[in-house]
Amino acid sequence: MKAYMYDNLPGDQRLAHDSGRAVGVEELGKLGVLYYRFPDLKGVDKLAAQRGYKNRDEITVSPDKMGDVYEDKVKMFFNEHLHEDEEIRYIRGGQGYFDVRSHGDDWVRVQLEKDDLLILPAGIYHRFTTDESNYVHAMRLFKDEPKWTPLSRSPQLDDNEIRKGLRVRVESHSLRFESPVLQPKLPPKSAAQGKVALRPKAIA
Repeated sequence: MKAYMYDNLPGDQRLAHDSGRAVGVEELGKLGVLYYRFPDLKGVDKLAAQRGYKNRDEITVSPDKMGDVYEDKVKMFFNEHLHEDEEIRYIRGGQGYFDVRSHGDDWVRVQLEKDDLLILPAGIYHRFTTDESNYVHAMRLFKDEPKWTPLSRSPQLDDNEIRKGLRVRVESHSLRFESPVLQPKLPPKSAAQGKVALRPKAIA
């Protein structure tokens, strides 16, 4: 995973559009966006059980899989929208970009690759695109029946109760997920360095 401020330059949405201004996991957390990395499904299953994700399916976004409708689908995914439920994606193969709105209404681009899992909070404006490889295979997780209902951004949608409640929920930390199973572990301090390093496991 790599996150950074979107450069807003014209051009193919599937290019990196990296402004050079990095965004850390903690900054994503302040938006209610949670990131984990799981090398196998055991970690995904634990997360699903603890967060109540009872259903899942898998989707492949590529010209080979979607045929002639691929370009239209990618354009639809890239239209700015929100959902009234969380959006959870676990990348099984390929790469893609999620763009999410910051509190200042700027775009933050999150590049995802195999083994990355991202949770977008209900009510956050966002969009998605494949990268130049035109291929991503992802698992979608749901609390209820699988569905994908986008609500396109509009002045009227800004008054949506889920949207208005997003910042309150972020500031109250009700979106944060803490579990001893998924928290990074702290190894003993190095006598030579005198510093504590985090093992690159699941990050919340």
